[in-house]
Amino acid sequence: MFALGTFVDADGEFPGLVLEGELVTALRDQPWSTIKALCGDWESAMERLEPLAEQRAGTGVPLSSLSVRPPLIPTQVLQSGANYRQHVIDLIVAEQRARGGISDAQARAVGAQIMDERASGGEPYVFFGTPTAMCGAYDDVLLPSEGEQHDWELELGVVIGTPGRDISIERALDHVAGYTIVNDVTTRDLVYRPDLEAIGTDWLRSKNAPTFLPTGPFLVPAAFVADPMDLTITLRLNGEVMQDASTADMIFDVARLVAYVSARVALAAGDLLCTGSPAGNGMHHQRFLRDGDVIEAEITGLGRQRNECVTSVVPA
Repeated sequence: MFALGTFVDADGEFPGLVLEGELVTALRDQPWSTIKALCGDWESAMERLEPLAEQRAGTGVPLSSLSVRPPLIPTQVLQSGANYRQHVIDLIVAEQRARGGISDAQARAVGAQIMDERASGGEPYVFFGTPTAMCGAYDDVLLPSEGEQHDWELELGVVIGTPGRDISIERALDHVAGYTIVNDVTTRDLVYRPDLEAIGTDWLRSKNAPTFLPTGPFLVPAAFVADPMDLTITLRLNGEVMQDASTADMIFDVARLVAYVSARVALAAGDLLCTGSPAGNGMHHQRFLRDGDVIEAEITGLGRQRNECVTSVVPA
């Protein structure tokens, strides 16, 4: 078993093979200059990397001695919203509470009914993000002055290997190169535009600030993830568990998301699909990110993130 990543040493940025979760061996002598390029040659790359991982077992430099970048920079970032049953119900309850309307119990019942209907006959809700929001798994998250309710949303990231269009649900997982961790930071009080209520959500301003998408540290090949729908997602804020859920709570699983997206856009090698976040975000806890907060996040078998929140200072 091995993982892949992008790192920086004294000689610059390089794609690397991660062994035992902590030893990195450079792939500078291989035919791919980036992990994205490797994804575009996925099948032959795996055939080459598996014996290479065996040959280099126990070798490499410590991960801690390197700067860690996002595993790859995709052409497209596709983000699935409202895809965890309990999370969406919690959001509905919080919104109704803020409006001073129905009781929490009533709002929860309404939310549960909506989720049942979506799961049985609905379709995913997916929108575009921007790669410029990405940062490394250990980088600072910069909190902008615009907005106050900066929130965390830990998610399973799916990286496409084989390109495709109109992919069937049955073949969808064949197009997945691997999985990674993403934290889709969102400024809640910027989601809705009071000047354009009829248009609805404004994801550009609420989700795409620089560093609002910590990604990685690794890309773990799909061959080493037995079941993407049986992974535990855990996020801690200053050591306190805020999110602790299973990917089994997704309304639309990975295969359905890949099939749905590919029916609408052409998927390219290296594209990143974020699959939504489970219950336990800041809106639920009524606790949002502040300067000095430390976010620690992990997903079963995919590594860990650690990001400190820092108030962004806009140059004069």
